[in-house]
Amino acid sequence: MVIRLILALSLIFCVFSSAAAVPKRPFPQHQSYAAETLRPNHFSQSQMDQHVRDFYDAWKARFLVDAGQDDAGRPLFRVAFDQGSPVTVSEGQGYGMMITALMAGHDPQAQSLFDGLWRFARRFPSGGDPRLMSWRIEDGVITGGNNSAFDGDADMAYGLLLAHAQWGDTGVVDYGAAARALISAILSATVGPQSKLPTLGDWVGFNGAAHNQWTPRSSDFLPAHFRAFGRFTQEPAWSEVVRACQKAITSLQAGDSRATGLLPDFMLCDDDIDCVAAPAGFLEGAHDGAFYYNAGRDPWRLGLDVLLNGDERSRAQVRPFLDWVVEASGGQAAQIAAGYQLDGTPIGQYATSFFIAPMGVAAMTDIRRQAFLNNVYSFVYDRREGYYEDSVNLMCLLAMTGNFWDPTNGDVDPPVDLERAFPNADRYHPLPGLIEAEHFNSGPSGLAYVDGDAEN
Repeated sequence: MVIRLILALSLIFCVFSSAAAVPKRPFPQHQSYAAETLRPNHFSQSQMDQHVRDFYDAWKARFLVDAGQDDAGRPLFRVAFDQGSPVTVSEGQGYGMMITALMAGHDPQAQSLFDGLWRFARRFPSGGDPRLMSWRIEDGVITGGNNSAFDGDADMAYGLLLAHAQWGDTGVVDYGAAARALISAILSATVGPQSKLPTLGDWVGFNGAAHNQWTPRSSDFLPAHFRAFGRFTQEPAWSEVVRACQKAITSLQAGDSRATGLLPDFMLCDDDIDCVAAPAGFLEGAHDGAFYYNAGRDPWRLGLDVLLNGDERSRAQVRPFLDWVVEASGGQAAQIAAGYQLDGTPIGQYATSFFIAPMGVAAMTDIRRQAFLNNVYSFVYDRREGYYEDSVNLMCLLAMTGNFWDPTNGDVDPPVDLERAFPNADRYHPLPGLIEAEHFNSGPSGLAYVDGDAEN
């Protein structure tokens, strides 16, 4: 009897010990960022680490939802569009995968949660390219147009790279193979073959009439991601994508946004990547040509490229809008408006962490901005809002505290085991070509936009 009990306990131990790998880069990481960058200096490192732990625990409790099991009985998880919402968008799955991989070491469930988030994404493939995720799921059903959104897939790919570095590839999911396959899909299905710019998703025909490879969303300019994709896969096209995005930004800042340096949600570019702000009603609504609820993420995305890669062109592109917003707000985070026209006219007369936290990451790139960085950090570190705001805020807090890191470190492409990389892949069948379809996408937290009309 005792022997049987010991054997049973040993089996249980083996099952649980094999279920989760020991994280190789556990939170907190305290990254050394590029030269000539800042951190908040009015809290200790241990205090800031605890701020992140507390924020993550609250975010997880409110938005990370059990979504049942897959056909093999393995758990599924999703990031809810708001607390109690039946809606999940691919953007949220990408945020969740990055966040859980970065919080391994604090959260003992991190790997299980990560795997469940990835399985959920694979359960709902896009109708345009089934290697990508369909952008909107409600009550377990694809809704809002069965197609992809660029940023969700790109963040999931970066999350897979983080998981590859964090846990290795010997578990249930081969993270390296999954990352390589997803990065390949993103490049072939959602990057313009001539423009080298991200498209809005796999619903866009590269040469479509209204939306095409020359009509990007500025918040899809993810240079730190793209450099990591290139290092991991050894695919030189990702360097071309970085250059194209930076050329588009330079064009905007010399033209439509020369007064403020702010970027618009959407832009229209010619074949030389000379770009202008998109007109109202281009895709989501009246503010498509303004710095609004897409472009508000740009200071974080571009700032990360400076912190992780030391890129001086990204630093130079952050500087104009950072200088402008510091002056416009008087250096006070609470005075940053919820969106601006490109001439600096405020849109929303309220303060939200969505627009404020990314400016903190931008401030890290300029050694003149210590006081402003500290002010931003104090405003956002314990502020709770909705799913969208809190997800972006948490990732900015990870960056501001030195806990957002680059997972590539010179890795090259691994062998591809598609069965482990893409669970239930036999259920999906590639579709030839790309489609120009009616598109639905997410706007401000709590709203969805249907070709410019908001629905609650």
